[in-house]
Amino acid sequence: MSPRWVRLPPVVLAVRGAALALAAAGLAHTLWGGLHEPGHALAFGVLITIGELARWGAQPGEREPAPLGAAGALAYALLGRSGGEPTSHGVLQVIAVLVAAQLVACVPHVARGSGPGPDQVARRVLIVAFAAVCFQPLYNSGRSESLFGEGPYYAAFLLVLLGLTALCDAVLGALLLRARTLPRGLRAAGATPVPYGPLLRDELRALTGIGSAVCATGAVMALGVAVAGLWALPVLCVPLLLTQVSFRRFAAVRTTYRQTIASLARSTEIAGYTPHGHARRVAVLCTAVGREMGLSGPELTVLEYAALMHDIGQLSLVDPVPDGATARLPAAEQRRIALLGGAVVRQTGVDTGVAVVVEQQADPFREQPLSARIIRAVNAYDDLCGEGIGGPLGALEQLRLGTGRDYQPQVVESLARVLARGGLTPVPPG
Repeated sequence: MSPRWVRLPPVVLAVRGAALALAAAGLAHTLWGGLHEPGHALAFGVLITIGELARWGAQPGEREPAPLGAAGALAYALLGRSGGEPTSHGVLQVIAVLVAAQLVACVPHVARGSGPGPDQVARRVLIVAFAAVCFQPLYNSGRSESLFGEGPYYAAFLLVLLGLTALCDAVLGALLLRARTLPRGLRAAGATPVPYGPLLRDELRALTGIGSAVCATGAVMALGVAVAGLWALPVLCVPLLLTQVSFRRFAAVRTTYRQTIASLARSTEIAGYTPHGHARRVAVLCTAVGREMGLSGPELTVLEYAALMHDIGQLSLVDPVPDGATARLPAAEQRRIALLGGAVVRQTGVDTGVAVVVEQQADPFREQPLSARIIRAVNAYDDLCGEGIGGPLGALEQLRLGTGRDYQPQVVESLARVLARGGLTPVPPG
């Protein structure tokens, strides 16, 4: 076995192995027994391929960069009739069509040096297989018709099934993300992974966005083809395509917004008030600590923006603080700089919650919100590392000596766990 595969976490290996086994079984079964209803297989295969090719232009961090492909695959998994006539494809053919379409779509992506990763492909195969296993045997045996008929109860059945599929997708996505946060060597050394709860909560929250659009479109496609045949597919694709375009524009605006904040945060570095890369290092560590402590997605966004801009108040100083290390200043001076920073943030039009966190970062930690407590501790850690006081371990020891007075103990211990997963090395400058 390749050393690269050996280093993968067991959960990732299990997911990839299960997806690979399903893909092999689906392709072998279809090649041996032939395609049932080749026209339907071709139509849905083309739809999935087009959806996967639409990954081009995806913004970094998009949870579902190929919604049309996902909706098409789910619709094929839930297809029982076409134009009023029953279909005869089964679970394994659904998997085979999905895998073949993804392989075809991967060719231009690979040539371009991009495309979905193995985990994304495996996750898609498992989730579509789950939907097909829940629907196809039940429908082909006639039990779904006897239980739900062909009216509104049948449509509700499809929606409930898609809801369960989306829930399984969220559980699987959170498991993969959690497994990726802690390499095997660090796990064996006793380090702890990111808590599963916040990751699952973020995945579930994402279902209310593009995830709900994918599930609804998948159900509507299956119902539309059942009544009108394959001609319904191009018509029903349009709403999701428009949703995808709108989401891409929103994601582009959000990315530009973050880049603007990051550029503004660098003004203290350009002016010589803080060391190069200090704001970025603090933001990266704050986000990791916030996730460790269970903050949700919107709370993490506020924390990241506040961490990027936490030193903006230093621009009001006549004489820069040596190395920008505000942790060594008197408490009153720290609070004055924090209040000035909050005033600057309010003038930029950034979310008011960011300004509040910036203003309160120097208050006594018992009076601070959790985000401000995290920034206070992480900023002090980075300042102490810059002073060369025993490296990361020495900086952590200094923070622990200040717990109960200057820093919340839970925040410091969460920071220690985050650093342990990275081998107790500070984020590199830059």
